[in-house]
Amino acid sequence: MNQQVPFGAPKGVPDYVPPVSRQFAAVRGTLVAAADRAGYAPIELPVFEDTGLFARGVGESTDVVSKEMYTFADRGGRSVTLRPEGTAGVMRAVIEHRLDRGPLPIKVVYAGPFFRYERPQAGRYRQLQQVGIEAIGSDDPALDAEVIAVADEAFRAVGLSGYRLELTSLGDAASRPAYRERLQAFLADLPLDEPTRERARINPLRVLDDKRPHVQELLADAPLLLDHLSPESDDHFREVRAILDRLGVQYVLNPRMVRGLDYYTRTTFEFVHPQLGAQSGLGGGGRYDGLMAELGGAALSGIGFGIGVDRTLLAAQAEGVTVGDPSRAQVFGVPIGAGSTPVVAVLAGRLREAGIRTDLAYGGRSLKSAMKQADASGAVVALVVGDRELAENNVVVRDLGSGEQWTVPADEVVAAVTALLVD
Repeated sequence: MNQQVPFGAPKGVPDYVPPVSRQFAAVRGTLVAAADRAGYAPIELPVFEDTGLFARGVGESTDVVSKEMYTFADRGGRSVTLRPEGTAGVMRAVIEHRLDRGPLPIKVVYAGPFFRYERPQAGRYRQLQQVGIEAIGSDDPALDAEVIAVADEAFRAVGLSGYRLELTSLGDAASRPAYRERLQAFLADLPLDEPTRERARINPLRVLDDKRPHVQELLADAPLLLDHLSPESDDHFREVRAILDRLGVQYVLNPRMVRGLDYYTRTTFEFVHPQLGAQSGLGGGGRYDGLMAELGGAALSGIGFGIGVDRTLLAAQAEGVTVGDPSRAQVFGVPIGAGSTPVVAVLAGRLREAGIRTDLAYGGRSLKSAMKQADASGAVVALVVGDRELAENNVVVRDLGSGEQWTVPADEVVAAVTALLVD
């Protein structure tokens, strides 16, 4: 008879349980490690912030702010919002803790859950897991290239090969006003619905991000920002591309790319994976020249990215890539008979101290049942202690791959197992 489960996870919020949870953790760790190798220090941020931080920092015209935020009043009557993205929170922390008065650029990496009220589907969740980096305090094109290269290296370290890097420039304060007027004039002649016209009035670039096929057809001849860059923006973008070329980071230009947040300027990029279907974006980012000043801080430029851990895991599964070690343990202890469990537990403790993942059978299981557990754990070595081994202070070491086994003194088990695992 099926037992009815009284509670389930909230809609659009995935659980990661063993054994997939090991792969999820390995993907997240691999993404963070790529940033660590480039000198990005960890930063921990609140899961919720003052709602005004996101309205001001992300942009009120964005879907994120206007439609997708989890906003509520706390017991003090303050409006707070579960973080929908990481950059605004990092900016707030940099300003609050005066990190901008130290060495520049400030380079940080963060990981954790973010929240958006979206229509759930594969790869599109209401609680999404991200790894992000931010580099604040320099507008050097080499820093843009570094941020992009860190993401590219991270995906390759996961084992992915089927992704594509799309790259563009959204121009600077000298580029965008003239382009904005040209784009608004173009949009004014199109038969757009009223909500889209209002979006065009507030931020015409948002219209370019409209995914509806009939709107995309109307936009086929829209002016492109890449054709209207200021000389400074054009030089900056050329140098970014030149460094990426020398690093061997492959990319394609996408002059129609519009990221979902209003603060992006100049270099902007996205990693996509065709095998993920409609939700093909693995992550992306770009430069945000005016964001820190907009939030009350110094006029420092910055660049960063956010990578979806959920989608990166889905991409690995689509490519048939196994990330990390899916096994629960390397060594599995099998106590047989009265009094052997404490001995095996002590051996397990010593192996763990030596850095070897070790589990054991509990509850007085039979040899057959315990060996089934050993196989299920993914271990490559089993340690068996029965009445004879207990009396002689020995341990049977069994290679679970070959089936070969031999007896060693208990005080030599750590060395024997270590040697076996190295081989």
